[in-house]
Amino acid sequence: MTNMEKLHSGDIYAPGDDEIMREQLLCLEKLYDFNLTRPSEPEKREEMLKNMFAEIGENCYIEPPLHANWGGKHVHFGKNVYANFGLTMVDDTHIYVGDGTMFGPNVVLATAGHPILPELREKQYQFNMPIHIGKNCWFGAGVLVMPGVIIGDNSVIGAGSVVTKDIPANVVAVGNPCRVLREINEHDREYYFKNKKINHSEL
Repeated sequence: MTNMEKLHSGDIYAPGDDEIMREQLLCLEKLYDFNLTRPSEPEKREEMLKNMFAEIGENCYIEPPLHANWGGKHVHFGKNVYANFGLTMVDDTHIYVGDGTMFGPNVVLATAGHPILPELREKQYQFNMPIHIGKNCWFGAGVLVMPGVIIGDNSVIGAGSVVTKDIPANVVAVGNPCRVLREINEHDREYYFKNKKINHSEL
């Protein structure tokens, strides 16, 4: 198996492989161009993302700067996904994001890791594990999602959390390491922030 084939296998591989570096450089050139687009060019950005990503649905919006190891080549977005400034995707293998999910500023989705054993790190070995994020999730500013994590539909990840393990659907989870705080409940149908009530008749 070549190093390129190992990208998506979970096996340890050498990311400095010549074939990998050539392919990655082409992706990073596209990403560079995307980050130079103007705010008045939303249609241009949309077309560029279709060319950059593995899959991207309708009505997705990513605010530059976007950072991605492969420029989105291994990223699969559903429709209506929103990302605020500074989304970083270490997309050395696949990242899946469901419809309607929102990312606050400076969120990091990292599929890549390095062995703990120093002798292997000296040789710059790496491994990659995919990330799966469900529909209609919300990630607060500065959330870090680690390799191999699965996050269920509708869940909210609090700002600054470090997600090292799977998070189920329909919960609020926070902290470092990130843990489930509570389920989304009837209180959330009445209040949107502290003592601020939702006026459903106006929505």
